[in-house]
Amino acid sequence: MNISPIDCTVIIPNWNGEKWLPLCLDALQQQQYQNFRTLVVDNGSKDRSRILLQTTYPWVESILLPYNQGFASAVNIGIRAAHTKYIVLLNNDTIPSTGWLFNLHNIIRLASPDIGSLASCMVMMDNPLLIDDAGDTLTWFGSAIKRGHGCPITEYSQPVEVFSACAGAALYRRSALLETDLFDEKFESYLEDVDLGLRLRIAGYRCLYVPNAVIMHKGHGSGIHKKTYIIHMTRNRLLLFLKNIPFSLLVRNALILITGQIWYIAVYHSFFASLIGYYLFIGMLPSVILEHRMLIKKRHLSIKQIQSLITIKNPNKT
Repeated sequence: MNISPIDCTVIIPNWNGEKWLPLCLDALQQQQYQNFRTLVVDNGSKDRSRILLQTTYPWVESILLPYNQGFASAVNIGIRAAHTKYIVLLNNDTIPSTGWLFNLHNIIRLASPDIGSLASCMVMMDNPLLIDDAGDTLTWFGSAIKRGHGCPITEYSQPVEVFSACAGAALYRRSALLETDLFDEKFESYLEDVDLGLRLRIAGYRCLYVPNAVIMHKGHGSGIHKKTYIIHMTRNRLLLFLKNIPFSLLVRNALILITGQIWYIAVYHSFFASLIGYYLFIGMLPSVILEHRMLIKKRHLSIKQIQSLITIKNPNKT
């Protein structure tokens, strides 16, 4: 009997996820499609995650980092260690349905080469009849919006092209990731998947939403302090736009971008944390401007096409 070579690696970044890992890993063992590797990149966990991996899940490959390097760095380490055609990123606080990976794999193997990523149908773990994320949308306010969040799953039952995939449950062509330089480790955590999605789109790749690739997601299962969240989001929101968007478009959309910044300062109710985020961003300006110049030279889309990727919509997600 011919056995197909393993062409897929499921990478799970983990930080103090002892509570969630068993649910996620047990569900992976029950997948209809089994021709994949599982790699957990542990980000310096202080709980019993590592003991759990060694004693209960010896079939899981693991990379043990000495300290928390952030989501982007951990995932990049996993991608570099994986040599499969497809990379699947999975949060530890998820429970995939049995057909989840089969349905993703079935789409990507038949898709045209310009399909660089696939978005799962992420539903709320506390209410699986409601959508958590059906692909991400980026707005000129600086909002990364979860498409369909809180809506009935029945309203998102059709495959459709979306802006980008949430990296909590997404499949990528490894070649596309390497072409676009993987995740930007300056982001550490938050918006790094939107940044990657934007770079993939500007490089000419598209993203498809796969409605039958259903997966439950808890959200913030490995939580982070609110102050740190605000700092990262404030800094990363600015990095996302300045690094990737042509200056002419930044000028054209300056008013709405500034309005978005003011809106976020108000909704976060933590001016000091926002101020730290702006301060950190200013310190990164020289390197970001240099990176901007290099990335703009690689773009495959016109100014008009880039403008149309990003929607004009009042922010409703933080």
